Amino acid sequence: MSSLLALSNSLADTVEQAGTAVVAVNAGKRVSPSGIHWRNGIIVTSDESLQRYDEITITLSDGRTIPVTPIGHDSSTDVAVFKLQDAEIPVAKIGDTKTLKVGHLVLGLARSSEGDLRAAMGAVSVVSGAWRSMSGGNIDQFIRPDITLYSGFAGGPLVDAAGYVVGMNTSGRRGTALTIPVATVDRIVDQLVAKGRISKGYLGVGMQPVRLPKNLKTALNLTSASGVIVVNVEPSGPADNAGVLLGDVLVTFDGITLSDTGDVLALLNSGDRIGQTVKVQLVRGGVLVELAIAIGERPL
Repeated sequence: MSSLLALSNSLADTVEQAGTAVVAVNAGKRVSPSGIHWRNGIIVTSDESLQRYDEITITLSDGRTIPVTPIGHDSSTDVAVFKLQDAEIPVAKIGDTKTLKVGHLVLGLARSSEGDLRAAMGAVSVVSGAWRSMSGGNIDQFIRPDITLYSGFAGGPLVDAAGYVVGMNTSGRRGTALTIPVATVDRIVDQLVAKGRISKGYLGVGMQPVRLPKNLKTALNLTSASGVIVVNVEPSGPADNAGVLLGDVLVTFDGITLSDTGDVLALLNSGDRIGQTVKVQLVRGGVLVELAIAIGERPL
């Protein structure tokens, strides 16, 4: 047998084995996204691919369609989680993205609403550090596979050559494929299973990015000429209680320099600071002021 045929057979076997944990998620769209049986009884899919969260069914490898119950979702990381009951299907073999290297062969898997398994092959084109989504979600690793995300592939797994799931595929800008890594999916699943929602920090302010005059930056010895201006303060919210006023320009948060509103969202979205008192620096009337804000939890 030629080495090329051996590789082809090996990849086909990998698709067949890993594909047993891949389902179609029927959520009222013309094309159903895919999902992954991530843990026993836990289905993970792409949040942005869902049209609704109630009356969801999944299609299994044998063509059966069964209902699932929503546990919760997080739009900032594009992860939605559902509970699977009374159905025995294989659980995905979860891998480790730390083993991924640029050039490694990977497979994107999907399942159609009719139950057919689908696959796309490519290579890892980018692997780098943590990044922040446009909606402020903290993603543990940037992974871009060079695969085509055909209709229905969003929410499906990225699988390495050994058959391990290294993340969940989603669409990036201009339709390019991105993969939400295992560490991020695990973190979101843990929180949603425990609480049914993602706890996020809360200041109780409306903000907009702003540029400070260069002379003011120099006079106040600021490291950046950018900040976020407060355009709304919720009465009795954390910021109001700390003395934040309309027109204040936040320049640092817990010692971290702020450039735009996304920086603030990223610092709050992890939820790690809820209940903690953090120091913020702000410019008020040309003077640098420091306040202590007790971070609240974002209301539902």
